[in-house]
Formats: sequence, C-alpha cells, structure tokens
Amino acid sequence: MKRLFVFVPTIVLVLLLLNSFVKKEDEPVEKPAIVGMKSFINKTPDYSWWMDPFAYLPADKANRNNPGFENVIFKSKDGGETWQNISKGLPETKEPVMFFAGESELYLNANNMMYHSKGNLNAPVWEKENLPNIQTSSSRPSTSIVFNHSGVIAFNYDGQIYQNIPAEKTWLPIHTSFRKQSMRTIFESADGSVLQGYDDGLYRSADKGKNWKKVTDEGWVANIIESDGVLIATGTKGIMRSTDDGEHWKWVIMEGGVGIAVENIDGGFAAIAYNTVTKSRRIHISVDNGKTWEVITNGLPASMLISSIKQVGKYLVCSQPEGVFRSADKGKTWNKVHSGIDNKVFKVYDSGNVLYAVAVTEGC
Repeated sequence: MKRLFVFVPTIVLVLLLLNSFVKKEDEPVEKPAIVGMKSFINKTPDYSWWMDPFAYLPADKANRNNPGFENVIFKSKDGGETWQNISKGLPETKEPVMFFAGESELYLNANNMMYHSKGNLNAPVWEKENLPNIQTSSSRPSTSIVFNHSGVIAFNYDGQIYQNIPAEKTWLPIHTSFRKQSMRTIFESADGSVLQGYDDGLYRSADKGKNWKKVTDEGWVANIIESDGVLIATGTKGIMRSTDDGEHWKWVIMEGGVGIAVENIDGGFAAIAYNTVTKSRRIHISVDNGKTWEVITNGLPASMLISSIKQVGKYLVCSQPEGVFRSADKGKTWNKVHSGIDNKVFKVYDSGNVLYAVAVTEGC
C-alpha cells in the first residue's frame, strides 16, 4: 500500500506536466506587445509620466521597427528639463504626420486630414478641420499650415491656398489669381508684402496678391522669417538675406549644401545649413541682423540630420538622431535632455513657452 501511495501521485504529476505543453485548439495565443522607447534620463529621474508610445496600439500593430508609425509626440513645459508623452489620442496612421505649432494653436496633418487643438491644454484634444482640397495631386507632402500676420493659412504643393476664418469655422481661398505647382511656403512681411516660395524660386507681391514678381531665380525657397526689417530664408545654396522687404536677396551662408531651417532667437537669428566639407548639418547664429554668422555645433555630435533649432526662455534647443539637446550659453556647450528613438529623429516645435518634440523618419 505504501508503494501504491507513492506511485499514483507520480503518474498524476507526469500527466499534468504533459498537458501543460499541449496547445489547446481554441486557446488564443497572446502576442507580446513590443516596448520600444528608450527611457528618458535627467538629473532627477521621475518616470511616473513615462509611457511607451506604442502601448496604446493593439499588440499586433505595436511594432516600433515599422517606419510608418510616426505618431510619437512629447511635450515639455520647462524648457526641455522634463518631457511628457502626449501621443495617446493621436489619429492612427501609417503615414508620416505633419505637425504645426503657432503661438496658441496646434495643427496636425494625418491621413490627409487636418486636425486642430488649442496649445494650452495638458494634452491636445484633436478636432477635424473642415479644410477643402487638403489632398494634393502630386507625390509631395500634402497641406501645410503657416501662421502669418493676417492669420492662419493653409497651402499645399499644388498651389492651393486657404485662410482660416475662426468666427465662421471655415477656410476661404485666397490669392486665386496666382496658382502654380511646386509651392513650398507663403509668408507675409511686416510691411505687407506677400512672398511665395516655389521649386523654381521666390515670388513677391506688394499689392496683396494682385500682381506678382519673381525676385529669385536660383532654385527653391522653403522657409522665411523676419526680425527688425530683415528677412532670412532657406534655399538651394544655403541661407539668404533681404533688407528691402524681399525685393532683393543675397546669400549669407554658402557651404556647398542647402539651407535646412531658420529661426528667430533673442538678439538675432539661428539657421541650419548642410556643409559639404564636414558632411554634416551645422547650426549658425547671428546677432547683427544676419550680416555675419557663427557656427555653434562644435559641442554637438556631428550629424547629417540635425532637424531643428528653437529658443525657449534662455535655452536653445535642437534635435538630431541621438536625441534632443539644450544649451544655456548660446551653443557653447550642449546637454542631452531627451534620448532618441531608433531610426527616427525628433523635430522640435514651440508654442508659447511650450516645446513639442515629434518623431519623424530620419532624413525628414
């Protein structure tokens, strides 16, 4: 009897173990979610706000190696010291999102649909905009948003331009007398001139779009800013400057490559341009209205993919594949304030005193 007492439990144990390895036909196989964000580290680590950007997606779609998922956005209210993931609630998309930040408003273009949110919310609440003809017929990116003196303007590569009328919650077409393809930007100067950048150059109107004159003929012009009557723009040869309301232009940064970005900073301008000798993008600043420029990227890892430069408070903030960097001394020294994401680079935007870091595919 004693031997039987030992033998029976042994048989039962073996059967239980075998049964645990048999796959049941109707038992669902759980797919593990893929956790893909490098954790953020600062001087006083606080991970209570951290959330994997793909955690809200179904497990079978949470593949961080899929370059189509671009909807990863972080927000910082303290000049980049700490960051909050506000990705949850973004429209689900397999296409790159386009993000636009004004002084108090945010716009997001996803799936050829424009969304809008107020910028002072803890997390954006995205509402669809009734914007006509948002989808472009070309292969270029679809509708973009610019914030000009006359208000919020939308345009696309096909040359369709609309102005937002908030009181009527609608968008009206403008500058309909001048419509051509390959449009890259539209800018209104403080003196009232309208400048439109295209792949073949820059066009200017001094009478609110009734008549147009081509003022540059050296390739595309993409981004334009203004301060104290001086205009600075990106172009095919680098960075160019105008002191007569956009009538005439001169190249002020020419390093063999194209201009990437221009921004206003305290006391002057900042610009990013590609240098064909160093094979990298470099950040420059000017404190004499764009006459002379100083390179301030010596303390940063060299990169072909520096995407943006902003100033918030006393800090300059830039981004490249290794992450988001911040400088409190006009670029003499830099500290990383947010780690990067594999195969992506952050583009940094500012709305008021708030920073937004949006992950896009490297090279954008």
